[in-house]
Amino acid sequence: MDNELNTTEPLKWYQGITRYQWIVLVIASLGWVFDVFEGQIFVASMNEAMPSLVSTADAARIPTYNNIALAAFLLGGAVGGVFFGMLSDRIGRTKTMSITILLYSLFTCVSAFSQEWWHMAAFRFLVAMGVGGEWAIASAMVNEVFPRRARAHVGGLFHASSVFGTYLAVMAGIFLIGNESIQQWAEGLDVQFVEKSTIPWRLGFVLGVIPALLIIWIRLSLKEPESWQQAREKAGASEGQALGKIGDLFNDQFLRRTVVGVSLAAIGMATFWGVHIYGKNVMKNAAFDELTAVAAEQQITPDDQSGEIESVEVDKNELKFYEMMGMLSATTGAGLGLLMFGPLCQRFGRRPAFAFYHVVAAGISLLVFLGSFSTTLLYPLLIVFGFFTVGMHAGYAIYFPELFPTRIRGTGTGFCFNAGRILAAPMLILTGTMQSKWALTEVEVGAVLSVLFLLALVVLAFAPETKDAAEGELA
Repeated sequence: MDNELNTTEPLKWYQGITRYQWIVLVIASLGWVFDVFEGQIFVASMNEAMPSLVSTADAARIPTYNNIALAAFLLGGAVGGVFFGMLSDRIGRTKTMSITILLYSLFTCVSAFSQEWWHMAAFRFLVAMGVGGEWAIASAMVNEVFPRRARAHVGGLFHASSVFGTYLAVMAGIFLIGNESIQQWAEGLDVQFVEKSTIPWRLGFVLGVIPALLIIWIRLSLKEPESWQQAREKAGASEGQALGKIGDLFNDQFLRRTVVGVSLAAIGMATFWGVHIYGKNVMKNAAFDELTAVAAEQQITPDDQSGEIESVEVDKNELKFYEMMGMLSATTGAGLGLLMFGPLCQRFGRRPAFAFYHVVAAGISLLVFLGSFSTTLLYPLLIVFGFFTVGMHAGYAIYFPELFPTRIRGTGTGFCFNAGRILAAPMLILTGTMQSKWALTEVEVGAVLSVLFLLALVVLAFAPETKDAAEGELA
């Protein structure tokens, strides 16, 4: 059901939206907020967590282990997204959403008890199964509940809510992981079963259990979309209208749409984990240079004639603060980019919006990674960086549900977004190799992978435009 009002007057996208529709958007967005937190808490803590899970003799392989954990997250998201997307088409959106939230909440909390690097990687896989499934279900449900005129805008709002998940991870990085008071408190604890210095980052993962409370609100407030109920009735009356049949994604009618969706998602995932997340390291490196220079100047006195400077140490918590500020700036820009993508989609179309973001993302990424900037200048520059490197992700929540009819919408949306994770996962293994074997820094890796944004232009040449198309009928 398209849910348009019976009126001849043109309506603004937000006019006539019911209280229940807003509730659906809020609940779906909260699920996505915590989705992102569960993923980003590792990004915020991996510089502390992984070294504590690896022996000194194996320290050189820490970048590889970090990227294996990130790749495991992508693969887990792919498995969960496809499986739970199909399940939501068969048993309903609300039931499946509750299962996925419980899954990622539980295993993020359990991640706090990791003792080896591979424990963390395994738990990242399980967390991601819930994360990937929840996104597919929530985006499909938002698409089905809101009228067509509002879908591009609410799809952008839904995906833009992800920045609050990253903000939560940033706050955990500042107030737990990089907080000297928490570190001193942990050192004073009488515990034997865990290294005390690891307690701050472990607490960040324990917070992951909180989203489980959202399940209560979901079960009390949400009902299955009318379009899904109608699709279920049709499936019961006709074998040709089967719900959640993954094979339908590869028939003549949907194959091109599926390939386009998977390709866009693969580029988005590879550039997010191989480019965007390293923006914070640009700020960290700039801060290290500035703090080192200041400390060196303080060592030189008027009576010092030697000109020799002893080795300079930079406060690790101060450096962590700048790293999190870089993450915060890029995330703020990402939120603005996600919010703007919906209106641009509605005005110019899905394909032009995708193309614009990808081209500018390639340029701004190369500028940030190859340039030399002060921390002061990096604050606004990373906002622009985040705007374009992540903003097109809102298009996945807008575009992918439009590619498929209701009976396979969860399956198609989940498959496109999460099969992209599978294709992106080897890229993360490659980035680990580039760092450990080729001795490239994370910033240099980000610069190399920035060219991936331009691959989207090839994909978009084959992409159907869905801006004014009816369900299942693409131009």
